[in-house]
Amino acid sequence: MQPARAATPAVNATATTALLHPISIIKRYDLDFGYIAAGATAGTVVIDPNTDTASATGGAILIGGDPHAAAFIGAAGSSNVVNIKVPRQPVTLTRSGGTETMTATKFTVEGLDKRNVARLVAFEFRVGATLNVGANQPEGIYVGTFDVTVQYP
Repeated sequence: MQPARAATPAVNATATTALLHPISIIKRYDLDFGYIAAGATAGTVVIDPNTDTASATGGAILIGGDPHAAAFIGAAGSSNVVNIKVPRQPVTLTRSGGTETMTATKFTVEGLDKRNVARLVAFEFRVGATLNVGANQPEGIYVGTFDVTVQYP
């Protein structure tokens, strides 16, 4: 009879990195307003980039999902001030497979939109916005895109 041997457990791990070139920006996460129920009156859902939380007003009701701000990583080639620019005009989100729309407005940056960065040091920031939900907004998945620019003077 052979003596019992201890099993050797195996565990997989994932290795990740963000590779940036100086004077660049990459997206880490998209802006997600979560799952919303639309009531008989219009409302809003606000994603605060400073706290990375969502709040709702009026007829918009948060009912789940994982609402969060968009996140970005940038890197400067030299020590300097960078300007983070987000949309000033409304961005349209259109229902997939339909023509119904909502708008995202009041885009905001976590912290200062003008900040000092060190040479060859990555910096991260989040972007939030306000989603304007119409009264009795038709159900579906709504998608829109917006630009974030980092200006390296």
